[in-house]
Amino acid sequence: MKHIVCYSGGHSSALVALEVAHRFGTKHLVLLNHDMHFSVEHADIKRFKRDVAEHLGVPLTFASRRNATQDQFDVCVESDAFKVNNGQEICTARLKTEPFMEWLASNASQDDSTIYYGFDATEPSRIQRRIGIMGTLGWKTDYPRIWEERKYENTEALGIPRPCTYSVFKHGNCIGCLKAGWQHWYIVYCTRPDIWLKAMWAEDEIGHAIHWDGDKPVYLEDMEPRFAAMKAAGIPATERIPHQRFWAQARRIIPISDMQIRISLPCDCHEPS
Repeated sequence: MKHIVCYSGGHSSALVALEVAHRFGTKHLVLLNHDMHFSVEHADIKRFKRDVAEHLGVPLTFASRRNATQDQFDVCVESDAFKVNNGQEICTARLKTEPFMEWLASNASQDDSTIYYGFDATEPSRIQRRIGIMGTLGWKTDYPRIWEERKYENTEALGIPRPCTYSVFKHGNCIGCLKAGWQHWYIVYCTRPDIWLKAMWAEDEIGHAIHWDGDKPVYLEDMEPRFAAMKAAGIPATERIPHQRFWAQARRIIPISDMQIRISLPCDCHEPS
């Protein structure tokens, strides 16, 4: 049996790799990763991926887009859209889903492979959705973070610190994640002006906004003066503050009471459309 871990570089996916290795060994273990461009995937996430793989004695296996120079904005501009017809973000489709499915078709058999995901007990709807999608395609899936018997709760116990990005972000997503909410993008505005400017370039090139408030587009350019006021007022650039409290602070500074504030979610790294 080939045990294929969807190894994103986030802490949960690392725990999945450790649990699968503990239960089944490492002989047929695959740590399948999409290596994102260094400008949007923090160097410490890349370090973390390597450290866990070296601890297990298993090489990283990459299923990446052939053009490794492109980030999420490049592939969207190339496709002249942020989303495909079913509402899935182009970056997920081009950078992750398509290489993932190509790798499975060439390197795995549905008869003797199981694909492991890092969803936990707080995400039952995502688990059921993934079971349905992958099952329809003929693939078996499993979710070690909901196993009753688990050995690992963190990587620090092994001497492997999780990525430093967790001090600010909740997930190991790309910086400038197209699925993320405004709290994530406030951090981008404050800490990564290069990514903020590239995202503005992408919106201008495509002629559409990344974010929408209902059926109304909200461009990054529209949010810039609001974020500037928040930064000047000392609103912390972090996702570690619960979003309700974060936006309660922000509303004292800027007029956003009429906006629907989207919550940032972890990226579905291997989700077929």
